[in-house]
Amino acid sequence: MRCSNCPCALLTTLALTLGLAGVTPGAMAQATGPVPVVPPRSGQNETIRLFDGTSLNGWAGHFKHWSVDNGEIVGKNTGPVPVSTYLLTEKNYTDFRLTAKVKLAESEMHSGIAFWGRVATEQGDPATYAGHLVMFPSGWGMYDLYGRNSLPVDAEPAKKVGKQHDWNDLEILALGNRVQVAVNGVPVIDWRDPEPNRIKAGPIGLQLHANKVPQEVRFKDLVIETFPKEDRLLTVK
Repeated sequence: MRCSNCPCALLTTLALTLGLAGVTPGAMAQATGPVPVVPPRSGQNETIRLFDGTSLNGWAGHFKHWSVDNGEIVGKNTGPVPVSTYLLTEKNYTDFRLTAKVKLAESEMHSGIAFWGRVATEQGDPATYAGHLVMFPSGWGMYDLYGRNSLPVDAEPAKKVGKQHDWNDLEILALGNRVQVAVNGVPVIDWRDPEPNRIKAGPIGLQLHANKVPQEVRFKDLVIETFPKEDRLLTVK
């Protein structure tokens, strides 16, 4: 016989109550305990175009997968990609605002933009990444690559405004241990990492996901502001 006062029953009742109130599992996970607040770091405020529109100068990766077409960075494969691979900035970043236009042109597998991590050559590819990932589209959300896996953010707001096979305007604001994300002018993520020791100065990485089928993902208008002066999303309408 199940006891109505046992922890399992109480948790089930709590989950049902929160569900009826419109609280998502992601929001529940974020509210399980106090999260430390790491203030933004200080440094030189600069606005840098990461992509010049014509070349991959300033980037590193498997250039068999990465090219420039029509003023856009193209990540593409025709054969299998056994390990997710990335086009990586040669410079490292901690606190930043990144704006970009992103598009999944072929396949249904998500892509993403990685940061706060490192190149993880021990995973079987010299251009793969261990760190944080903001995913788009096909699920959206956030991921901790070679770490905690899926991170407890609610992907539903991004799913409502994101486009599967068209251009999306993406803004990522990473300050201290806080990540804010806007998609097509709508705020969709506001999350603090409860384990700030995982945050590292690292390259920005554009993802071509591991897959057995052909894929194509495109990026353009990549601009980064280092140590932003404003702690709000500037693309929000």
